[in-house]
Amino acid sequence: MSNDEFMAQNKRNWDDRAALHAQAVTGYRLDRYRDDRSLLSQVVDFDRRYLGDVTGQRALHLQCHIGTDTLSLARLGADVTGLDQSGASLDAARALFASVDTPGRFVESNVYDAADALAGEQFDLVYTGVGALNWLPDIAKWGEVVGALVRPGGSFYIRECHPMAYAIDDGEDVPTGTLRLKYPYFQTVEPMTFDDADTYVDTGGEQLSESRCHEWNHGLGEVFMALTNAGFQVTTLDEHKFLDWEMIPGQYERDELFYLPDQQLDMVPMMYSLAAVKTA
Repeated sequence: MSNDEFMAQNKRNWDDRAALHAQAVTGYRLDRYRDDRSLLSQVVDFDRRYLGDVTGQRALHLQCHIGTDTLSLARLGADVTGLDQSGASLDAARALFASVDTPGRFVESNVYDAADALAGEQFDLVYTGVGALNWLPDIAKWGEVVGALVRPGGSFYIRECHPMAYAIDDGEDVPTGTLRLKYPYFQTVEPMTFDDADTYVDTGGEQLSESRCHEWNHGLGEVFMALTNAGFQVTTLDEHKFLDWEMIPGQYERDELFYLPDQQLDMVPMMYSLAAVKTA
């Protein structure tokens, strides 16, 4: 299969996820955002310490899914555009924005076609949330796209699962207290293919019908160089000891974040935050 075919299957997978994730009281629990017009997503609430004041900034959210993080950026004062390849996800995002009387624009496109889909627009801030890069086969090409979307002097920010964490065996047969590697750390030509009818949030027992997906890992150096080669100066690179979801058996939850047990807590980075500025 070609990368286009892999990504087309991923689009079907995410179209299927969108309906489950957009539930009012399961999935992303969207009713919370309607009931509390000041609520921020957990992701953006954490990231705001890196973003600074976004009031009045034109912000593009790449791979925005159903728009909870996009809405949170809008609630912080940004003029937001969300982009995603899943039309079903964007339908849910538009409905969420309409239900809370918040302006926002949504564009259907995969990341690699974003510059054309946005007709060459550039933004003050390009933002990418958690769990996005693993769906992309070519990180260097991604960096070129991000470079085309940020105005000179503008900024880019991402918080992402650490490639070291993605490389860990997440199987249920791993002995308790053991960390072992199973998946590539670096980008590979062929993806890792998974077939799992469950998704990463509570869906009330409903499962995916389009359960197959394809993913790629990207080493931290590969991400760093993709941005550097696209004209960015990286200003912040922090590694974190937590994940936003339970990925590895034995993790424990604290304040809606997931950590390895104490004896493993300092052994492996689980996420990273990266901020960069586009040079003139």
